Amino acid sequence: MSAQQYDEIGEAFEGFKALPLAHYAEVPSFLGMVGDVRGKSVLDLASGTGFYSREFKRRGAAEVLGIDISGEMVAAARELEDSNPLGVRYDVGDVAELRPLGRRFDVATAVQLLNYAPDIAAMERMCRNVHRNVAPGAEFFLLVQTPDYRFDGPLLHKYGFHTELTGEEDEAGPRARTTALLDPPIEIVATCPRREVYEKCLRTAGFSELTWVPLEVSDAGVRKFGADFWTDFLANPPLEMLRCRA
Repeated sequence: MSAQQYDEIGEAFEGFKALPLAHYAEVPSFLGMVGDVRGKSVLDLASGTGFYSREFKRRGAAEVLGIDISGEMVAAARELEDSNPLGVRYDVGDVAELRPLGRRFDVATAVQLLNYAPDIAAMERMCRNVHRNVAPGAEFFLLVQTPDYRFDGPLLHKYGFHTELTGEEDEAGPRARTTALLDPPIEIVATCPRREVYEKCLRTAGFSELTWVPLEVSDAGVRKFGADFWTDFLANPPLEMLRCRA
């Protein structure tokens, strides 16, 4: 699992969340699934520049620890914390090699984490490391690329993204290149694991009650662009969520 492509992006990653797909579907859907975090401790894995870490703290989480493999991402997150202190902590770390953190968290989140595992064994290690760092009964919330996304479907350009197969195949599934249509554009290459790979790794690690949850477009997104604008996205959503319990 390489941090290099994210090190090269750094603070520009914040721009992802302003694109229509992220702003009006991903963010409200994921925050809605995670739900009430007031008074809870949250472990935010693959925390990037801390977008969700900050949001959980703003929503009343007692403690938030963000962990990301990219030193540049963590540096950008810490700069944002310094400029607007919320009390979020950030560490550099590879979830596949994650040490015991000295406490068990009430909630764990992972936005685009498991798809960066180099193989299924590494994904299983990630899941085990998350499980050992959360309290019994804690929920683990994930946002992933839709396992059965149809890459030959309508383009996502109007939503701010372009996703295509690279032609390579990993043990867990095909490789895909996602381009965020920012200025300049940002490209990220990752595996698109099969649904059963996610489920097997999570269950082997001790998680249960696995539930796939679709993204929804917020009312604000419908008001801004109209319902027809979102038809292609809803017919072939590129992202999907998953919740499970330790």
